[in-house]
Amino acid sequence: MVQSKASDVDGYLTEVPEARRPAVRRLRELCRAELSGFTEVMAYGMPCYERDGVGEIAFANQKQYISFYLLRTDVRAAYADRLAGHDMGKGCLRFRKLDMIDFDLVRDLLRATAATEGGPVC
Repeated sequence: MVQSKASDVDGYLTEVPEARRPAVRRLRELCRAELSGFTEVMAYGMPCYERDGVGEIAFANQKQYISFYLLRTDVRAAYADRLAGHDMGKGCLRFRKLDMIDFDLVRDLLRATAATEGGPVC
C-alpha cells in the first residue's frame, strides 16, 4: 500500500496488513497524544497531522517499511545526532523491521514538533 484511498485514518488502518497494524496504531496513538492542537487528516494517501493547515507529521505503511515523516526541518536539525543511525531520507524516517521502531525517539520528535510553532517544512 503506497497511497491509500481511505477517507479517514480509521479506514486507512483497516488496509494495513495485520502484522504491521499494531505498530501503525501505536504511531497514531503517539501522534494523537503528543500533537494537541493539530488536526488529523488524510493527505497524499496517508495519515497527516496539520497545524494551521500545514502538514508537519505523517506516517505510512509502505511495501518494504513503515515510514514516519518529520516534515519540520528545524526539529530534524535539533535531533540530528539521534537520527544519525537511522534509515532516513529528506523528511522520511524508514523502519524496515517492526522491532526497530524507536517509539521513544518518535515521541520525542512529536513533542519537539508540538512545542515549537511555525518552523520550516520540507
